[in-house]
Amino acid sequence: MPAKQRGAKHCTLRQDLSLASFESHPTPQYDAEKSSRAMQSRGAWRGSFLCLNRRSTPSTPRTSQLSIHRKMSPKYELIYWPTIPGRGEFIRLAFEATHTAYTDTANASKDGINAVLSSIDSTVTVDSDGNPPPFAPPSLRVPGEGKNGKTLVLYQTPNILAYLGDKLGLAGEDEAEKHWVMSHAFTALDLNNEAHDTHHPVAVAKYYKDQKEEALKKATDFRENRLPKFFGFFERVLKGNEGGQGKYLVGGKLSYADTTVWQVLDGLKFAFPKEMEAREGDHPLLFGTFYPSVREHSGLKDYLVSSRRIPYGDGVFRHYPELDRQ
Repeated sequence: MPAKQRGAKHCTLRQDLSLASFESHPTPQYDAEKSSRAMQSRGAWRGSFLCLNRRSTPSTPRTSQLSIHRKMSPKYELIYWPTIPGRGEFIRLAFEATHTAYTDTANASKDGINAVLSSIDSTVTVDSDGNPPPFAPPSLRVPGEGKNGKTLVLYQTPNILAYLGDKLGLAGEDEAEKHWVMSHAFTALDLNNEAHDTHHPVAVAKYYKDQKEEALKKATDFRENRLPKFFGFFERVLKGNEGGQGKYLVGGKLSYADTTVWQVLDGLKFAFPKEMEAREGDHPLLFGTFYPSVREHSGLKDYLVSSRRIPYGDGVFRHYPELDRQ
């Protein structure tokens, strides 16, 4: 597939390093000039904003929207690598779905990467607010929610989602639903990790071309065995949740399980378009009802077609035609 169709190469490490290496290596190599050009090519820094920008008409000037957003003083600050969706996208979707203001710090300015790098400084044992250091991005900063009213810092995607689920009304209606939501979301994140391993099955710090033979074997097993297992499971969950009418995994309203599963499905459509097309008919609720319903959610619809939705490229989801169904 031509590079233009696959999305621009916005990798913040070596061009072919896996996304997992972004989130496990404490001192990644980062090309700030390349990242700046990539971000500017999309029109503007993404920065602080309120997800209710879809209330503005298409003709509303970008500068006017941003000035409104900055006045909201977002409480939440996402710390994640710029110019890639990655695992940070699961967190962005939770904010967008609930019209919650947040700052995407590394995308807010060309110097935003410094916040990411300082958060994983290998010499830090505790920050000025008493938080232990994050192992790797994404992390979330929440002013006033830490010990003694200081800033709380959380890391690990599942942990951040569980925290935000409670705060943003995305964690179900009661204690049982809270844990069902958590279980389904974490299962989707397992699938996300397995998708990554199709192109980096041996070592995250090596090029794809150096493990291509193993990747072909891994991708074949993933497509033939793992995808139907996960898809079949989520199809059963949707069928069992009668109150959700195929639109929700738990209960009768959107949860972070829904946004997380949706993001993985969407990434798989990019990475394995032929395989996904061949399998969608076997799972009518998952792909015929659930997937389009989440995409059309009032908090997500405009975001997903906006310039703030970072395209897939050299992250977890990559399209290598040879790894797809032949």
